[in-house]
Parts: sequence; structure tokens; C-alpha cells
Amino acid sequence: MTAASFTEGQSDPTVQPVPASVVERVDAADSTLQNPRRAVISLGSNLGNRLETLQGAIDALEDTPGVRVKAVSPVYETEPWGVEPGSQPSYFNAVVVLRTTLPPSSLLERAHAVEEAFHRVRDEHWGPRTIDVDIVAYADLVSDDPVLTLPHPRAHERAFVLAPWHDVDPEAQLPGRGAVAQLLTTVTRDGVAPRADLELRLPE
Repeated sequence: MTAASFTEGQSDPTVQPVPASVVERVDAADSTLQNPRRAVISLGSNLGNRLETLQGAIDALEDTPGVRVKAVSPVYETEPWGVEPGSQPSYFNAVVVLRTTLPPSSLLERAHAVEEAFHRVRDEHWGPRTIDVDIVAYADLVSDDPVLTLPHPRAHERAFVLAPWHDVDPEAQLPGRGAVAQLLTTVTRDGVAPRADLELRLPE
């Protein structure tokens, strides 16, 4: 085992696993991000240290070969969907805009790896979770692939996605749905409140 491989094996669990094939495919483009695509990621957490978890997820995305975090939204606090009021802690939500050379399938693998690193459990629909990492949009791609539907099939009706996305990109378009600014006028913001006292930082 070389020193380099030993170092990689001992690295922070929040930046693994990235499949070797992905690393090989994007390593050459990593420094310059030639021909990158724009992707929008929604983050949510309602267990543990919510702000710290969101920041950790952002840092883990930035540490992915072939990914650069270009914008991080303000934090919103959101009442959980689909459950009895008061039965779960509220969510902290944010949106991250990326430039990436990863194909959608590899970006999805990375999103799941970040969730696993923060011990995301998927045993209850609408259940509480330490972290949710959802791909909202990837370039202008529209796909009904059941593994990764693009754009996210419910993004257009969720203020906790649309509001922070609009904050970082007022001209944003949700593929197949239209302007985020317009979509935001059609949904309720009840239970979705900006937290001006909290801040997530853009990775250096």
C-alpha cells in the first residue's frame, strides 16, 4: 500500500465513498471543470445539530472530485410535511448551486454517500432525518427515470426549495416548469421562515 492510498483510506468519512471509476473519470477535469453542468441540490435536516450537519454536507459536496459549490442559500426553518404538528422537530433547509462534471447518476451516488456519512435512516416515510440531500435540477435535463427523476417531481410545489433557490438565483428556471420566481407565487409559505440569524458558508 502506498502512502497516498493509506492517506486516502484514512480520510474523513464525510468525503467517502466516491467510486474509483468516478474519481478516474473526473480527476483530469477536476482542477478546471471543463464543460461543467449546473446542478441544484436541496438540503434538509431536523435531527441533531441541524446547522452543523447542513454545513458538513456542503463541505462534503465540495470535497467531491468534479464538483464545485458556487452558491449557498440562506437558511430556512420549515415545519415538517405530512406529520402531526409538533410530532417532529422543525427542519433547517438550504439550497446549494453546483458546477459539476459528474453525470447525474454519479451525483446521485454522491448525494446518497453524504446522507450515509451523516447516518441518514430511510425507515419511515416523512420520518425525521439527520440529512436529506436531493438533486432538484441538473442542467436543463428532464427525465422520468424512476431512479432519478429530473427535475425533482415535487420541487415546484415546495416553498422550502423554491424560496432559498430564488434567494441565490432570482433568474433561476426549473426545467419544464418555468421561472422559480413565478412558481414561488403559486405556493404557500406557511411554516417556511427565513432564519436571518443563521448562516452557512461557501467552502473556500
